[in-house]
Amino acid sequence: MSSEIEDYYIAVNSGRLEDAVEMMAEDVQAVLVLPTGVKHAEGRVVMLGNLRARPPVDREHHILRFATDGDMQFAYGLVTENDTAAGDFVGVVQLDAQGKIARYQVTYDMGLTLLPTEGA
Repeated sequence: MSSEIEDYYIAVNSGRLEDAVEMMAEDVQAVLVLPTGVKHAEGRVVMLGNLRARPPVDREHHILRFATDGDMQFAYGLVTENDTAAGDFVGVVQLDAQGKIARYQVTYDMGLTLLPTEGA
């Protein structure tokens, strides 16, 4: 059985961006901490726009560690672009009573790798 955060990244990886956003509450709140800056987003429409605005590369999120605590889920992993390691990410979601992603926070960095000997 997979978790909501795992299902979200599976949908994003497969290009099913609308399905990924459907996993979120209508009024989802998010912060994306990226090398290009910090983006705050609210609502599914804004989140879908953020996903669609990403550069067109073959990008995948490989979850290397996962944890859950009550209504919170945490994922740490490696991002590859065109089959080359591009950086690490930490994603955290808080689920609402219906199991939808109510809050989402992600950090993505191309510098520090927490698990340097592991790969996708």
